[in-house]
Amino acid sequence: MRSMIFVLLTCFLVSYIPTGITDPSVAEAANSKPSEEIKKIEKKSTANILYENMKLAGVLNFDAFEQALQGYEQLNPSKKNILTVIDFTLPSSEKRMVVIDMDNQKVLFHNIVSHGKNSGEKYATSFSNKHGSLQSSLGFFFTEGTYQGGNGYSLILNGLEKGINDQAKARAVVIHGADYCSESFIKSTGRLGRSYGCPALPRALTKPIINTIKNGSLVYIYADNDQYLANTNIVKQVTSKGLLAQHDQTDSLSNLN
Repeated sequence: MRSMIFVLLTCFLVSYIPTGITDPSVAEAANSKPSEEIKKIEKKSTANILYENMKLAGVLNFDAFEQALQGYEQLNPSKKNILTVIDFTLPSSEKRMVVIDMDNQKVLFHNIVSHGKNSGEKYATSFSNKHGSLQSSLGFFFTEGTYQGGNGYSLILNGLEKGINDQAKARAVVIHGADYCSESFIKSTGRLGRSYGCPALPRALTKPIINTIKNGSLVYIYADNDQYLANTNIVKQVTSKGLLAQHDQTDSLSNLN
Protein backbone atom coordinates (compact mmCIF):
# COMPACT_ATOMS: atom_id res chain seq x y z
CA MET A 1 0.00 0.00 0.00
CA ARG A 2 2.84 2.41 0.88
CA SER A 3 4.58 1.84 -2.47
CA MET A 4 1.39 2.57 -4.41
CA ILE A 5 0.85 5.78 -2.46
CA PHE A 6 4.51 6.76 -3.09
CA VAL A 7 4.06 6.36 -6.85
CA LEU A 8 0.93 8.52 -6.81
CA LEU A 9 2.65 11.21 -4.78
CA THR A 10 5.72 11.15 -7.04
CA CYS A 11 3.53 11.74 -10.09
CA PHE A 12 1.80 14.57 -8.30
CA LEU A 13 5.10 16.22 -7.32
CA VAL A 14 6.42 16.04 -10.87
CA SER A 15 3.31 17.83 -12.08
CA TYR A 16 4.06 20.66 -9.67
CA ILE A 17 7.69 21.27 -10.78
CA PRO A 18 7.64 24.89 -12.01
CA THR A 19 9.08 25.78 -15.40
CA GLY A 20 10.61 29.06 -16.48
CA ILE A 21 11.08 30.40 -12.92
CA THR A 22 14.44 32.10 -12.42
CA ASP A 23 13.88 33.92 -9.12
CA PRO A 24 15.03 31.50 -6.34
CA SER A 25 12.52 32.86 -3.82
CA VAL A 26 9.65 32.42 -6.28
CA ALA A 27 10.82 28.92 -7.18
CA GLU A 28 11.04 27.95 -3.50
CA ALA A 29 7.52 29.24 -2.84
CA ALA A 30 6.19 27.40 -5.87
CA ASN A 31 7.81 24.15 -4.80
CA SER A 32 6.44 24.39 -1.25
CA LYS A 33 2.88 25.14 -2.36
CA PRO A 34 1.60 21.59 -2.82
CA SER A 35 2.59 20.28 0.64
CA GLU A 36 -0.95 20.36 2.03
CA GLU A 37 -2.43 19.04 -1.21
CA ILE A 38 0.03 16.14 -1.11
CA LYS A 39 -1.26 15.10 2.30
CA LYS A 40 -4.82 15.34 1.08
CA ILE A 41 -4.13 13.33 -2.08
CA GLU A 42 -2.44 10.66 0.04
CA LYS A 43 -5.67 10.25 2.03
CA LYS A 44 -7.73 10.15 -1.15
CA SER A 45 -5.36 7.60 -2.64
CA THR A 46 -5.59 5.47 0.49
CA ALA A 47 -9.39 5.48 0.19
CA ASN A 48 -9.15 4.34 -3.42
CA ILE A 49 -6.69 1.58 -2.59
CA LEU A 50 -8.77 0.27 0.33
CA TYR A 51 -11.94 0.45 -1.75
CA GLU A 52 -10.35 -1.70 -4.44
CA ASN A 53 -8.69 -4.12 -2.01
CA MET A 54 -11.98 -4.71 -0.21
CA LYS A 55 -13.85 -5.12 -3.52
CA LEU A 56 -16.46 -2.59 -2.41
CA ALA A 57 -17.59 -1.61 -5.92
CA GLY A 58 -21.22 -2.63 -6.22
CA VAL A 59 -21.42 -3.05 -2.45
CA LEU A 60 -20.84 0.47 -1.11
CA ASN A 61 -20.90 3.87 -2.79
CA PHE A 62 -17.33 5.22 -2.99
CA ASP A 63 -18.26 8.67 -1.65
CA ALA A 64 -19.94 7.09 1.37
CA PHE A 65 -16.82 5.01 2.05
CA GLU A 66 -14.42 7.91 1.48
CA GLN A 67 -16.33 10.16 3.88
CA ALA A 68 -16.58 7.38 6.46
CA LEU A 69 -12.82 6.91 6.18
CA GLN A 70 -12.26 10.60 6.89
CA GLY A 71 -14.18 10.23 10.14
CA TYR A 72 -12.43 6.96 10.96
CA GLU A 73 -9.04 8.67 10.67
CA GLN A 74 -10.04 11.79 12.61
CA LEU A 75 -12.21 10.35 15.38
CA ASN A 76 -9.88 7.48 16.29
CA PRO A 77 -12.47 4.98 17.57
CA SER A 78 -11.37 2.72 20.41
CA LYS A 79 -12.58 -0.31 18.45
CA LYS A 80 -10.56 0.37 15.32
CA ASN A 81 -11.06 -2.91 13.50
CA ILE A 82 -14.73 -2.30 12.65
CA LEU A 83 -16.32 0.42 10.50
CA THR A 84 -20.04 0.52 9.69
CA VAL A 85 -21.52 2.59 6.87
CA ILE A 86 -25.22 3.08 6.14
CA ASP A 87 -26.00 4.59 2.72
CA PHE A 88 -29.36 6.36 2.76
CA THR A 89 -29.07 7.39 -0.89
CA LEU A 90 -30.34 3.89 -1.64
CA PRO A 91 -33.99 2.81 -1.31
CA SER A 92 -34.91 0.68 1.68
CA SER A 93 -35.57 -2.24 -0.65
CA GLU A 94 -31.81 -2.53 -1.26
CA LYS A 95 -28.94 -3.57 1.00
CA ARG A 96 -27.56 -0.30 2.32
CA MET A 97 -25.71 -1.22 5.53
CA VAL A 98 -22.14 -2.46 5.31
CA VAL A 99 -19.99 -3.64 8.23
CA ILE A 100 -16.29 -3.71 7.37
CA ASP A 101 -13.39 -5.51 9.04
CA MET A 102 -10.68 -2.86 8.63
CA ASP A 103 -7.87 -5.12 9.84
CA ASN A 104 -8.56 -7.91 7.38
CA GLN A 105 -10.01 -5.59 4.72
CA LYS A 106 -13.21 -7.49 4.11
CA VAL A 107 -16.97 -7.05 4.34
CA LEU A 108 -18.56 -8.84 7.30
CA PHE A 109 -22.20 -7.88 6.72
CA HIS A 110 -24.10 -6.33 3.81
CA ASN A 111 -27.77 -6.07 4.63
CA ILE A 112 -31.03 -4.13 4.55
CA VAL A 113 -31.73 -1.52 7.23
CA SER A 114 -34.81 0.59 7.99
CA HIS A 115 -34.92 4.37 8.38
CA GLY A 116 -37.14 6.70 10.40
CA LYS A 117 -40.87 6.96 9.71
CA ASN A 118 -40.81 10.69 8.94
CA SER A 119 -37.61 10.58 6.91
CA GLY A 120 -39.48 9.29 3.86
CA GLU A 121 -41.16 6.17 2.53
CA LYS A 122 -38.92 4.11 0.25
CA TYR A 123 -36.11 6.67 0.38
CA ALA A 124 -34.86 8.61 3.41
CA THR A 125 -34.75 12.27 2.38
CA SER A 126 -35.39 14.22 5.60
CA PHE A 127 -33.22 14.04 8.70
CA SER A 128 -33.41 15.47 12.19
CA ASN A 129 -31.75 15.81 15.57
CA LYS A 130 -35.00 16.82 17.29
CA HIS A 131 -36.96 14.87 19.88
CA GLY A 132 -40.26 13.59 18.52
CA SER A 133 -39.27 14.05 14.88
CA LEU A 134 -39.34 10.29 14.16
CA GLN A 135 -36.59 10.95 11.62
CA SER A 136 -33.18 9.39 11.13
CA SER A 137 -30.01 11.36 11.89
CA LEU A 138 -26.94 11.60 9.69
CA GLY A 139 -23.25 11.63 10.51
CA PHE A 140 -20.87 9.84 12.84
CA PHE A 141 -21.69 7.80 15.93
CA PHE A 142 -19.72 5.69 18.37
CA THR A 143 -21.37 2.47 19.44
CA GLU A 144 -21.71 1.90 23.18
CA GLY A 145 -23.19 -0.95 25.22
CA THR A 146 -26.23 -3.14 24.72
CA TYR A 147 -29.50 -3.60 26.59
CA GLN A 148 -32.71 -5.59 26.36
CA GLY A 149 -35.57 -3.21 25.55
CA GLY A 150 -39.01 -3.07 24.00
CA ASN A 151 -37.49 -3.92 20.62
CA GLY A 152 -35.35 -6.71 22.03
CA TYR A 153 -31.56 -6.75 21.96
CA SER A 154 -30.48 -3.17 21.24
CA LEU A 155 -27.29 -1.15 20.82
CA ILE A 156 -26.82 2.39 22.13
CA LEU A 157 -25.50 5.00 19.67
CA ASN A 158 -23.66 8.14 20.77
CA GLY A 159 -23.97 10.92 18.17
CA LEU A 160 -20.68 12.78 17.80
CA GLU A 161 -21.75 15.87 15.84
CA LYS A 162 -23.25 18.78 17.76
CA GLY A 163 -26.52 20.02 16.31
CA ILE A 164 -26.58 17.18 13.80
CA ASN A 165 -26.92 13.94 15.78
CA ASP A 166 -25.82 14.66 19.36
CA GLN A 167 -29.37 14.05 20.65
CA ALA A 168 -29.41 10.47 19.38
CA LYS A 169 -28.91 8.90 22.78
CA ALA A 170 -31.50 11.15 24.43
CA ARG A 171 -33.92 10.35 21.59
CA ALA A 172 -33.30 6.62 22.14
CA VAL A 173 -32.04 6.25 18.57
CA VAL A 174 -30.50 2.80 18.82
CA ILE A 175 -29.79 -0.18 16.59
CA HIS A 176 -32.38 -2.93 17.12
CA GLY A 177 -34.20 -5.68 15.29
CA ALA A 178 -37.67 -5.34 13.76
CA ASP A 179 -40.15 -7.62 12.00
CA TYR A 180 -40.80 -4.87 9.43
CA CYS A 181 -37.16 -5.04 8.33
CA SER A 182 -37.36 -8.17 6.21
CA GLU A 183 -37.33 -9.37 2.61
CA SER A 184 -40.91 -10.57 3.01
CA PHE A 185 -42.00 -7.04 3.96
CA ILE A 186 -40.30 -5.71 0.83
CA LYS A 187 -42.09 -8.29 -1.32
CA SER A 188 -45.48 -7.27 0.05
CA THR A 189 -45.04 -3.47 0.09
CA GLY A 190 -42.09 -2.65 -2.17
CA ARG A 191 -40.14 -1.19 0.73
CA LEU A 192 -39.22 -1.81 4.35
CA GLY A 193 -41.29 -0.74 7.29
CA ARG A 194 -39.99 2.28 9.20
CA SER A 195 -38.79 3.00 12.71
CA TYR A 196 -39.05 6.00 15.04
CA GLY A 197 -35.61 7.11 13.85
CA CYS A 198 -33.55 4.01 14.61
CA PRO A 199 -31.51 1.97 12.14
CA ALA A 200 -33.58 -1.22 12.44
CA LEU A 201 -32.20 -4.59 11.32
CA PRO A 202 -33.60 -7.97 10.27
CA ARG A 203 -34.26 -10.08 13.38
CA ALA A 204 -31.88 -12.86 12.33
CA LEU A 205 -28.98 -10.43 11.92
CA THR A 206 -29.56 -8.25 14.96
CA LYS A 207 -27.50 -10.17 17.48
CA PRO A 208 -24.52 -11.03 15.25
CA ILE A 209 -24.25 -7.48 13.91
CA ILE A 210 -24.65 -5.81 17.30
CA ASN A 211 -22.11 -8.14 18.89
CA THR A 212 -19.66 -7.33 16.09
CA ILE A 213 -19.92 -3.53 16.24
CA LYS A 214 -20.71 -2.82 19.92
CA ASN A 215 -18.43 -1.09 22.44
CA GLY A 216 -16.55 1.63 20.61
CA SER A 217 -16.70 1.15 16.85
CA LEU A 218 -17.61 3.92 14.40
CA VAL A 219 -20.88 4.14 12.47
CA TYR A 220 -21.37 6.61 9.62
CA ILE A 221 -24.83 7.33 8.22
CA TYR A 222 -24.50 8.86 4.75
CA ALA A 223 -27.04 10.54 2.48
CA ASP A 224 -25.16 12.96 0.19
CA ASN A 225 -27.08 15.71 1.99
CA ASP A 226 -26.08 19.34 1.29
CA GLN A 227 -27.15 20.61 4.70
CA TYR A 228 -25.12 17.94 6.47
CA LEU A 229 -22.05 18.70 4.36
CA ALA A 230 -22.45 22.41 5.04
CA ASN A 231 -22.48 21.94 8.81
CA THR A 232 -20.27 18.97 9.60
CA ASN A 233 -16.77 19.66 10.91
CA ILE A 234 -15.60 16.17 10.05
CA VAL A 235 -16.33 15.51 6.39
CA LYS A 236 -14.68 17.44 3.60
CA GLN A 237 -15.86 17.13 0.03
CA VAL A 238 -13.82 15.84 -2.87
CA THR A 239 -13.47 18.40 -5.64
CA SER A 240 -13.45 17.60 -9.35
CA LYS A 241 -9.63 17.72 -9.26
CA GLY A 242 -9.51 14.96 -6.70
CA LEU A 243 -8.40 17.22 -3.84
CA LEU A 244 -10.28 17.59 -0.59
CA ALA A 245 -11.83 20.97 0.13
CA GLN A 246 -14.04 22.17 2.98
CA HIS A 247 -17.64 22.53 1.87
CA ASP A 248 -18.39 26.25 1.59
CA GLN A 249 -22.16 26.26 1.76
CA THR A 250 -23.85 28.32 4.48
CA ASP A 251 -27.17 26.49 4.72
CA SER A 252 -28.98 26.69 8.01
CA LEU A 253 -29.14 23.70 10.31
CA SER A 254 -32.91 24.14 10.31
CA ASN A 255 -33.11 21.66 7.44
CA LEU A 256 -31.48 19.04 9.62
CA ASN A 257 -33.39 19.82 12.81
